[in-house]
Order: sequence, then structure tokens, then C-alpha cells
Amino acid sequence: MRIVSFQNNRGVRPGVLLDDDHVLDFRLAAEKRGGAVYRSVLALIEAGDAGLESISRLAADPVAGAVEDLSTLTLLSPLPVPQQIRDFANYEKHCLAAMDASMRLRSANEDDPEVAYQKMKDSGAYRLPDVWYRLPLYYKGNRFSANGHEGVVEWPPFAENLDYELELACVIGRKGKDISADHAREHIFGYTIFNDFSARDIQARWEGQFRMGPAKGKDFDTGNSFGPWIVTKDEITDPYNLEMSVRVNGERRGGGSSGGAQHDFERCLEQVSRSETIYPGEIFGLGTIETGCGFESLSWLQPGDVVELEIEGIGILRNTISER
Repeated sequence: MRIVSFQNNRGVRPGVLLDDDHVLDFRLAAEKRGGAVYRSVLALIEAGDAGLESISRLAADPVAGAVEDLSTLTLLSPLPVPQQIRDFANYEKHCLAAMDASMRLRSANEDDPEVAYQKMKDSGAYRLPDVWYRLPLYYKGNRFSANGHEGVVEWPPFAENLDYELELACVIGRKGKDISADHAREHIFGYTIFNDFSARDIQARWEGQFRMGPAKGKDFDTGNSFGPWIVTKDEITDPYNLEMSVRVNGERRGGGSSGGAQHDFERCLEQVSRSETIYPGEIFGLGTIETGCGFESLSWLQPGDVVELEIEGIGILRNTISER
């Protein structure tokens, strides 16, 4: 199933796609027909298998007046306010390319950029530490800045170099603590696309000097884009063999496969849940794949650009960059 949150004249509503063109407002359908009413996508996720069985029955026999034309709806992030956002960095080639780009960016304003770049490179500070190969490492994003399919990304006025990031994400479906990797997939509800928009000049030139993790380089309204929907895990048998691509204004900029992550979602769940409870509605980004962002080639977005991320089995997440 493909699960959405959308906005219409009744407010923010939860839905399930009936086909490529129609959405069932499963809250309204249940209110009309009787039975369990899930007022939001989060409420559905928290209900577990019973919730999915309930909306599956409603979708099999749609209630009159509860079916919407997809083309008329404003899609939001499938979880308008996720319970938590954790974003990992699990693709080695991307990480190495991004580190090299960071050195180039930081050395660009020096008197002799090449000498400054080589000095940084020789220092050994810009390499993947051994711990990266042993443990899934992540930062926590701003869960209140979620954006959806066709949403406008507001250019933060303090930034010059705005970038996209192509990521596969999973949505947690079951509460748990001290989860083993062998049982971690039982805690996944489904998968979505994540565009982790980033202000690279802030992240690389300034915040990176303190090495505490991203702050304003990632935290600005509309900067975390998810969608266009959540595809339930039963429809994606192998999340590590999906074709992924990114286009800007219709031109392919990069892509590849979701395979090859140093740590998979199962290992990420195992690490995060050590002595810590994870909750339904949390989102885990697996990380940007190689060539999945402009940072690697020091190429930036421009006002008015249209960014499309596409992942096999999920669909296309499209966003437009605002004017400055």
C-alpha cells in the first residue's frame, strides 16, 4: 500500500492510494462506515497490522464521498511531523567524495587554494575514521521542518550554496528497545524518499570546523522533504537493490543503487535502540549514495530549480527551490 498525508478543505487528512490517480481518505471512510477510525498516518502506523488490515478492507470497497482525485490534492510529508528524524552516512564513496569537496570548499578563500587543500589532505583529518566502518553514525534532524511532494523549499537567507541529497528512508512501525539486527525488519513499517536539503557553505566552511555535527547547515524550514508517500514494506522485498536517480530541471545529475551501504537499516536500528526506545513514526535515512548530491562536484542549486528524486518501487519526490 501507498500511504499519504494530504491537505484539502477538511484540513490535513490521511489517505491510501487506490490506484495511480485516486486516494481514499481512510479516516472519512471509516467514519462513514463505522469501525476503527485512524485520524492520521501516525495513528495508523501505531495501530500495527490491525490498522493495515482495516484500511485494506476500506480500500477494497471504497465509501462514496471518501475518494479524492490525486491531481487535486496537496500532498504533505507522509508524516507531517515525524516522531524523530535520524540521518545516517552509510555510503563510503559518497562520504569520501564529500570530504574531498569540503577541503576544496574550505581552501577556496585561502591565498593559495591548492597549497591549503594539500595541507588539509596531508593532515589526515579528512578521512573516514575507523569507527565509521564499525558503527552506524547519524545526526538528528529537525522534525518540525518536514516538506512534501511538490512542496517549495524556502531558500535560507544566510546560505549561498544550497544542495540536494538523494536518500532512501525507512519509517519505524513498532516500538522497541535493544533490538537485534535479526529482528529489526519487524519494526519497519515501510519506505519513502528523503531529500536532505543542505546549506553546504554553512556546513562545510563554518560548522565543520567544530566537528559537532550539522546545525544551521541542515536546520531551516522546509529543508527535510519526504514522499511522495510511504510504501509499506510488503511491497518492497529487497530495499537494498533499488535503482535511484536525481534530476534537476529534467537533467540527470546522479544516481545508482541503494545497495552497498556499509550498515543496513537493520544494523542502524540495532545501534540506535541500544538502551534507547524507538517509536512508531520515526524516520531513518540510510544516507546519500555516490553522486547523489551536488556537493561532490561543488555544483549548487539555483533559485527556481526543480529537483526530482526517483527510487524504484516508490516513485518520484519533486520539489521546487524558492527565489531568494
